Amino acid sequence: MDIYINVKDFGPIEAAEIDLRPLTVFVGESNTGKTYLAALIYALHQHFGGISQFSWTNYFPFLSGIVRSMQDPNFPSRQDAAEYLMLEVFKKLNMAERPFKFSDLPYEVHTQSEHKQKYLRDFSNELKRCFDLEGVSKLIRFTGSPGNEIKVSLSVRDKNQTYWDFEVCVSESNSIITDNINPDLILLDSNDTLRKTEFHEVSDVERLFRTLRTNRWRKTNSYYLPAARSGILQSHGVIVSALIKRATRIDSGPLVDSKFSGMIGDFLERISQYKESEESSKEISRVAEQLETELLDGKIEVKRPAPEAYPEFLYRPDQATEALRMSHSAAMVSELAPLVLFLRSIVRQGDLLIIEEPESHLHPGAQTKIAQTLARLVRAGVRVVITTHSNYLIQQIGNLIREGELQKQGEFTSESADYLKAEEVGVWWFHKDKPVQELPFDLVEGIEPEDHLDIAEDLYNRSAGLQNRIEQTKGKDAVESE
Repeated sequence: MDIYINVKDFGPIEAAEIDLRPLTVFVGESNTGKTYLAALIYALHQHFGGISQFSWTNYFPFLSGIVRSMQDPNFPSRQDAAEYLMLEVFKKLNMAERPFKFSDLPYEVHTQSEHKQKYLRDFSNELKRCFDLEGVSKLIRFTGSPGNEIKVSLSVRDKNQTYWDFEVCVSESNSIITDNINPDLILLDSNDTLRKTEFHEVSDVERLFRTLRTNRWRKTNSYYLPAARSGILQSHGVIVSALIKRATRIDSGPLVDSKFSGMIGDFLERISQYKESEESSKEISRVAEQLETELLDGKIEVKRPAPEAYPEFLYRPDQATEALRMSHSAAMVSELAPLVLFLRSIVRQGDLLIIEEPESHLHPGAQTKIAQTLARLVRAGVRVVITTHSNYLIQQIGNLIREGELQKQGEFTSESADYLKAEEVGVWWFHKDKPVQELPFDLVEGIEPEDHLDIAEDLYNRSAGLQNRIEQTKGKDAVESE
């Protein structure tokens, strides 16, 4: 499944056209829209309850109800029409030599499912929640030459067909949403095992819906680790207690009209309600363990003073007899602890994990290891989006792609367990007053943003110039002393 997202005049972004890969990287100057686009992706994912191939199958009970109501004996005339419609559906289902398409479903089913999608999808509310805004029009491009409206579109496809599209246009005065399921969407192809049986009853169509939902639709979750995660983890107990006081008017001080963005609020809620899970993915949990072993040199522990109390998060260094509070731990520990916790008990295969600046508070060597963590998550089936300013992380991602290229040639190195395929990685370069640009992988250059090269060259030239001046000054002093 390929997910394409286009935006125009969205916050600081003039234009962007991206597709989400197993690893999607946003790099570039500050205040160019990396976080805005990451937050938009989260908002889309939250709004649709997970972006899937056949989003309409989420309404299976609703669609089954339509099919059954078509055979209501209290309405003989409608029953006759329903019988004719169902006979047409059965005929198409039983023609195994041709694909069975979305448009082949009874007219009432596909038109009503489209209507229900539109009815349930007021995307503006999710945008306002995630960006903490009173109105979505506030997002109309506010740097450079402002546009007249925001355009956001989402398209879900694979290499052979489009599944469905979604588009929202917001101006100062109104918003227009369009949401279309591809009528030529193939639900069953001629090779599908379901085509080996014949369809004769309404229950057969219901079985079709159940099969599509079970085998080709899965609700995936999205999680956002904000740049403020370290401070939130250290002080979440104080924050939650203060919020409860405000909510119950225990505190008699003046109320302040200030809110969290949706991403920070969701993160705080998950941290405050955190519980260890016995149903965690072993492969993803192993990535958390590797983080603790290779970077933290210790374990992240969860303690509850009472069953209903908020959890307390501690760090126990290797060989230590006592665990430390997060506020007494190194910045790197409190920065990576949320990632460890989410991987240990929350994130599942197929989920979307968005991480703002995973390199924050990390030594350059640790930043390269975070790139390996990202590769491990991709191998475990997690879709990852990151924003970053780290050239070390970008360079290591390039090395991991080279590892993947070696594997394609049948060659392996000591680090081959952590690798990325070039087609699994999309790196997008953000810069001011220009459209977002994809940075393709180059076997020699890797993935190198142009501004990173310019900065490195400027630093080198500055260094060389200062060295020359120092040498010239020494020579001049030596001549004068003679």
